[in-house]
Amino acid sequence: MATSDRLDRLRNDAGDEGDEATSFSLAVVAGAVAAVVSLPVVVLLVRASDYGLGHLFGLVTQASSIQVLVNSLVLTGVVTVGCVAVGVPLAVLTVQTDLPFRRFWTIVGALPLVVPSYIGAFTFIAAFGPRGELADLLAPLGIERIPAIYGLHGAALVLVLFTYPYVFLTTRAALLSFDGTLVEAARTLNHSRWGAFKRVTLPQILPGITAGTLLASLYALSDFGTPALMRYQVFTQQIYVAQRSLGVPEGYPAMLSLQLLAVVAVVLALESRIGGSTTAYISRGSRQPNRIQLGAWKWPALAFTTSVAVLGLGVPLGVLGWWLYRGGESVFQFDPAVAWNSLKVAVAAALAATLMALPVAGYAARSNSPMSTVVDRLTYVGYAVPGVVLGLALIYLTTSADLLTWWLPVGGDSVQRLLRSVYKTVPLLVFAYVVRFLPQAVGTIRSSVLQVDPKLTEAARTLGRSSTGAFREVTLPLIAPGVAAGAALVFLTTMKELPATLLLSPIGFETLVSYIWLVREAGSYGAAAIPALVLVGVSALSMVVILAQERYNG
Repeated sequence: MATSDRLDRLRNDAGDEGDEATSFSLAVVAGAVAAVVSLPVVVLLVRASDYGLGHLFGLVTQASSIQVLVNSLVLTGVVTVGCVAVGVPLAVLTVQTDLPFRRFWTIVGALPLVVPSYIGAFTFIAAFGPRGELADLLAPLGIERIPAIYGLHGAALVLVLFTYPYVFLTTRAALLSFDGTLVEAARTLNHSRWGAFKRVTLPQILPGITAGTLLASLYALSDFGTPALMRYQVFTQQIYVAQRSLGVPEGYPAMLSLQLLAVVAVVLALESRIGGSTTAYISRGSRQPNRIQLGAWKWPALAFTTSVAVLGLGVPLGVLGWWLYRGGESVFQFDPAVAWNSLKVAVAAALAATLMALPVAGYAARSNSPMSTVVDRLTYVGYAVPGVVLGLALIYLTTSADLLTWWLPVGGDSVQRLLRSVYKTVPLLVFAYVVRFLPQAVGTIRSSVLQVDPKLTEAARTLGRSSTGAFREVTLPLIAPGVAAGAALVFLTTMKELPATLLLSPIGFETLVSYIWLVREAGSYGAAAIPALVLVGVSALSMVVILAQERYNG
C-alpha cells in the first residue's frame, strides 16, 4: 500500500513538472509571437530616431504637416459625431419603438458594413461626381453643374454611411440587454419619455455607444481609400503619396506615421477613460420596456430609415449593378486569377494567424500573470496600426535591414540578406495581414478557451494524458467553433485590406482590391463591377455570422 502511494505521488509530481514545463513553453511561444507582431512598430520608431529630433520637429511644424493633422482630426470628429447621430437613433427605433418591419430595418441597417468604404467612395463619385450619373440626368434639364462631392464633406459622408453600423450594432446590443423595468420605474416618478431616456437609458447604454464610436473613429483615422478618392489630405493618404513620390523631405513618411500612431493612442486613451468611468447594471433576466408608440412620428422615422438604406445600400449596389449591365466587354476583362490570388493570400493569412493565436489565447486565458497580460496586449498593436503605416514599416524593415540587425553578435549579415530577399514578396504580404488581423483570431479563441472547464483537462491528465494530449483530445474539439470563427474573420478582413496590399504586393501580383484600384485609376468602371461585387459578397458572409447571433424581438 505504501509503495502504491509513493508511486501515485511520483506520478503526480511528474505530472506537475510536466505542466510547469508546458506552461513555460507556452509562455515562451506566446511571447515570441507577441514580439514578432510588434516588430513593425519597433522598426518605425528606430527608423524615425535616425533622423534626429530636430529634423523631425521641423517636419512636424511645417504648415503642410499641421494642415494634415487638422484635416485628420476634423474628419475623424465629423465621422464620429455622424455615426452617433445615425447609429443611436436607428438602434432605438429598431429595439424600443413600434416601427413597422423592425427586423427588416435591423438587417438593412447593419448591411452597409459589408461594403468596403473605398468601394462606397468609388460608387458615390460615379453617381454624384462632376461627370457622374446624376450630372448626366440633370444635363438635359439645363443644370450643367452640381455641387462637388470631393473634399471633407464627401469623405465624411461616405465614411459615416459605411461605418455607422459599428455604433448601431453595439448600441442595439446594449439596448437588448437593458432592464426595461428601470425605465418604467422612472416613468412612475413622473419622468417624460425623453427624461427617462436621458436619466436611465443613456447612462446604461453609454458603454455600448462608446465601443461603437471607438471602432468608427479608428476606422476613420486608418482609412486610406476614401480620403484618397475624395482628394482630402489626411495622414493615410499623405503617407502613401510620400512613400511613392520623389523629392519629399527625408523622414517625412516616418514622421507622419508617428503622428498618426500618436493620435490613435490618444483616441484609445480617451475611450478607455470614458469607458472606464462608466458603470452599468445589466440584468440578464431583463425584459424590454413597453414599446414607444411613434404615432405621427412613424412617417418621419420611416423616412429616416429609408434614406439611410438608400444611401448606404441602394447607391453602391445600384451603381455596381449599372456598371455590370452596361459595362459591355470590359466586364469580362476580369481575370479569375486575380480572385484566386486573393483567395490564396487570405487563406494563408487565416491559417498563419490561427496557428499564432492558439498559444497566445491559451496563455492569456489560463494565466493571470502580468506577463500574460502584456503578451495579450502586444498582439493587439497591429490592429491599432493603420495598414498604410504597417506597410511602410515593413518596407523599412526589408529595405534597411541593418535597422535591427546591427546589434546581433553573429549572423547579422545572414539576417539582413534574408530580410532583403522577402521585400515585395507574397510571404511578406501574408505577414502584414497576420500582424494586422491577429487580434481577431486571438479574441475569439481566448473567449472559447475561457468557456472550457479546466476540470475537464485535469480529468484527462489524471487518466495519463500529457498536456499536449489533453489539449488535442479535450480542449481543441471544444474550442473548434471559436478557432473557425477567428480564422473566418481574418480571411474576410484580409480580402478587403487595401493600403497594405498596395504597398507590399509583388510586382505583377494582383488581388481583388489592387485590381479595383488599378481599373479605377484607368477609368474602366465596368471592369470593376465583378471584383467589387465579389468583395461585397465575401464581406456579407461576416454579417451573416453577426446577425445569426443577434437576438431579435419580433
